[in-house]
Order: sequence, then structure tokens, then C-alpha cells
Amino acid sequence: MFRYRSALVEALATAFLLIAVVGSGIMAERLSGGNVALALLANAIATGGALYALIIAFASHSGAHMNPVVTVMACACGEFRWRDAPAHIVAQIAGAIGGVWLAHGMFDLPILELGSHARTGAGQWLGELVATFGLLVVIRGAGAYGLTSVAGAVAAYITGAYWFTSSTSFVNPAVTIARALTDTFAGIRPEDAPAFIAAQCVGLVLALTLMRRKPQPR
Repeated sequence: MFRYRSALVEALATAFLLIAVVGSGIMAERLSGGNVALALLANAIATGGALYALIIAFASHSGAHMNPVVTVMACACGEFRWRDAPAHIVAQIAGAIGGVWLAHGMFDLPILELGSHARTGAGQWLGELVATFGLLVVIRGAGAYGLTSVAGAVAAYITGAYWFTSSTSFVNPAVTIARALTDTFAGIRPEDAPAFIAAQCVGLVLALTLMRRKPQPR
């Protein structure tokens, strides 16, 4: 029973994450007057702020992974049970899709869409790999200092990584799948999503190679 309740909470947390990502993208694009840099800045700040709040609010209930690669890393490091991972990953994907649909509903957009924003090429794939590797390293490193440190570090990292990576840092297979279902500022073409997910998985493997052992505070 616990694993299903935890998975339900994880779905809720991931839904709110996608509401933040997609909803702030829609609002930013509408208000920025065609200034893409300003829209991206607003999108990044809103996503980072939401991440901090969601991690603080949901970590004690589900772990607040909101990301399949984070769940897999937690399992590989002995901090989450492998038997609970499938339910969590399914919940993350379902919650992410539900969050996109809710964002569409709030902004009077069609609920069902496919992304048309082209995001492809070696540079963007490398950007996703670097972004995902960096996120996981940040989580592992900050974990030695407690929940507040993890939340703040993740929020700061993602806010920055929107800008310093070529892919704008999806860093999350569930998010990537869901963002293929929105034809808004945050969207991605469905045909571009698999390569992003593959790059994220490579970033996971590299992070596990380096950071499987939990760092100790000095």
C-alpha cells in the first residue's frame, strides 16, 4: 500500500513540475512581446522556484524525484528500493502528461497537442548529456548537507542550466515525453524526444560511475 501511495504523491509532484514548466512558458511567451531571451529567463526562474518548493513539500512523502533518472540513481545508490521504482517511474510519466494537460486547460489551449519545436543535433544531445550528468552530481553532492541544501542546489542548477546548455536542460525522460505533447514555448517534436532521453540515460551512467558513493560533509 505504501508504494502506491508514494507513487500517487510522486505523480502529483511531477504534475506540478510540468504545470510550472509549461505554464510559465506559455505566460512568458505571451507577455514577452516576442523577446525569446526574456521568455526563457522567466521560464527558467519560474521552473527553479517551483522545483525548490516541490522538493521541500514532497520529499518526505515520495522522495520528490519527479524524474526517472533520479529514481534509478537513488536505487543504484541504495537509497530507494528497486521494487518501488517501476511504480514511481510510471507515476512520473503519467503525472508529467497530466501536468501538461492541466497547463493547457488553464491557458485555454487544446488539451491534446504534439510539439513542433525542433530540438535536434549533436550539440543539443551533448547539452542534454552534460545537463543530466550535472544535475545528478549536484543532487549527490548536496545530499550530504540535507534536504534544504538539495532543494536549493537543484533549483539553482536548473535555473542556470536553462541558459548554459544548448538543450535548455530537459534532464528528465518523463518531462521530455510530456513536453512532446505541447506545441508551446516549452515543447519538443516527438521525433526529437528519443535522442534526448538517450542522452539523459548516458548522463545517468556517467554520474553513477563517478558519484555512486555518497559524499560526506567536510
